[in-house]
Amino acid sequence: MTGTSRKSINSATPETEFQRELERIYSVRFTGIEDYRNRVWQVLVSDFFSRWIAPASTVLDIGCGYGEFINNLVASQKYGMDLNPSAKERLHSDIRLLEQDCSTAWPLPDNSLDVVFTSNFFEHLPTKGALQGTLLEVQRCLRPGGRLITLGPNVKYLSGSYWDFFDHHLPLTELSLSEAMIMAGLEVERTIPRFLPYSMCQGIRPPIWTLKAYLKFPLAWRFFGKQFLVIGRKSRQCSMANALPA
Repeated sequence: MTGTSRKSINSATPETEFQRELERIYSVRFTGIEDYRNRVWQVLVSDFFSRWIAPASTVLDIGCGYGEFINNLVASQKYGMDLNPSAKERLHSDIRLLEQDCSTAWPLPDNSLDVVFTSNFFEHLPTKGALQGTLLEVQRCLRPGGRLITLGPNVKYLSGSYWDFFDHHLPLTELSLSEAMIMAGLEVERTIPRFLPYSMCQGIRPPIWTLKAYLKFPLAWRFFGKQFLVIGRKSRQCSMANALPA
C-alpha cells in the first residue's frame, strides 16, 4: 500500500513514512545478527512450534519481519503480513506477503487458515482496539479447529525493561491476551506465562545447543522465561453453527 493518504496504525504520519520508520528500526536493531536470529528460529520451529503445524497447513505469520519463522516452516501454503518494505526482500519465493495494517480487513476468505502465528508483535500495536480488530480477523479467517499461536513479552515479569524498545506500546500478560482472545470468539487452548527469555538475540548470544536443551527442560522456563506463550483455537462448533439455517 503506497498511497500517502492512508494513515498507519501506529501514528498520525502517512503510512509510507511509517513504513520507512519501521525499516530504520529493523536495521538499527537487527543488523549484524540476522544469521544468529535465523539459526535460533530454525530450532524454535523444528523443535517446538512444528508440533502444532502440520505440513499440509495454510499458515499466516503476522508481523513476519525478516521471515525467520515463516521461512523455516514446512507448510503447504504460507503468508506473511508486515508493513516493513524490507520484508518482501527477505521472504522466500513460496510466501505471499500481505503488506497491510493487520487490524483492517484481510484479503483472505473466511475459514481459510489452519494456523495464525505471531511473535513479539502485538506489543507494537498502538491500542487495544487495534489488537481487537486483529483478533477478529484471526477468528474470521481461521478454519474451525484452527489455532492462533502467540509469543510475546510478559509485562508482569519485566517491569521497566519492557520499555527498553522504542516501539513498544501495548503491555500484555498471558491473562490479558487470553481475555482478548475470548472476547474475539476464540477458545484458549494453552497458556504458558513463562516460556522464552525476554530477548534471544540482544546482548549475550548463547550457543544454539543451549536453546535446544532449554526447550526440553520446562523447569528452566520458570526461572528464565519472560515471554508468554498463548495458544487460542477457533471452536469446531463454528462450522456447525454456520451450517444451521437461520
